[in-house]
Amino acid sequence: MVENWRDKEFPKLSRRAKSEKALIFFADESGIRSDHHAGRTWAPKGQTPVIEATGARFSMNMISAITNRGQFRLMTVDGTVTATVFRDFLKRLIQGMERKIYLVVDGHPTHKAKLVRTFVEANKDRIELVTLPPYSPELNPDELVWAHVKQRVGKKAVQTKEELINAVNAALRSLQRLPDIVASFFHTPTCSYAAL
Repeated sequence: MVENWRDKEFPKLSRRAKSEKALIFFADESGIRSDHHAGRTWAPKGQTPVIEATGARFSMNMISAITNRGQFRLMTVDGTVTATVFRDFLKRLIQGMERKIYLVVDGHPTHKAKLVRTFVEANKDRIELVTLPPYSPELNPDELVWAHVKQRVGKKAVQTKEELINAVNAALRSLQRLPDIVASFFHTPTCSYAAL
């Protein structure tokens, strides 16, 4: 299925989008928790580094969509990404866009919910969802957004939910100002099929 997507389905989608002057975005959702640490620290030789922690856990969720040209749209969510939240993200995504969007997503039930299908059908001249093969997150370059954000946020010892939200928003805004980095996510070995 993966080979079929890379060798047949995506090239067909790419040709269709090009003929319609449409954009192809890849989208994904992710969550981050306050106890996620992906960074490094240091201490004087012979001393163990200590990171202050409150013991409290809090989290937030995020949705983003990216193109191989480095366009980056995002939304943060305090709570679960439901069909309503995803539909609201789609509304924001197409807002102000003059070109149709083909949005490549995974097979999560939220993406197939009746509310989402109804919205997409009502806006089929502006947006269409395309589903990746099952169990193949490596084909979605938007997954690398989360690796990048979590790596940056994981270096901070956040103490409150507000600090987590601020750190996530800062990492996302910073990435949004770096379209070359976003476009580079399409040049990894498993995502290079979508780079052109």
